[in-house]
Amino acid sequence: MSRIGKKPIAIPSGVEVSVDGTIVNVKKGNKTIPVETHGRVSVEIADSQVVLGKVGEAKEAAAFWGTYRALINNAVDGLATGFQKSLEINGVGYRAAVKGKVLELQLGYSHPINYEIPEGLEITVEKNLIHVKGADKQQVGQAAAIIRGYRKPEPYKGKGVKYTDEHIVRKAGKTAK
Repeated sequence: MSRIGKKPIAIPSGVEVSVDGTIVNVKKGNKTIPVETHGRVSVEIADSQVVLGKVGEAKEAAAFWGTYRALINNAVDGLATGFQKSLEINGVGYRAAVKGKVLELQLGYSHPINYEIPEGLEITVEKNLIHVKGADKQQVGQAAAIIRGYRKPEPYKGKGVKYTDEHIVRKAGKTAK
């Protein structure tokens, strides 16, 4: 079993971490990411590090220990450096543009798809690449998955929206007898 919960989380300069009951607040500037622990782990802040401890000896306690350590670490990393997912659009006539707080996608349908950009995310488009940036790892990944879901890449021609690091396994088309 992984012992990731044992590792302390280093707090970089400029990021503040505070514990308010069962909520761990990670703050930088005017951005705050709260992580609710529901009392499943003990959280202590010492020497610019966050140390988590198990509550109880149940098997679930160890699972919560690693999970909440990862969630708090993602909040700290997100505010310190941020997260980014990049998507690539492939296909004739497929394009994207950001208009205000809306990402407008033209993906071969009879109508354009308008994706409302969530608060806290920044989406930029350059040629056939869409970059989704933000401090919340879950929100960045979810937004990228929703955009990819509008036109998933197909295996014959590779048309659609895919992650830049994703490899599409191509299939051979029909062959004449």
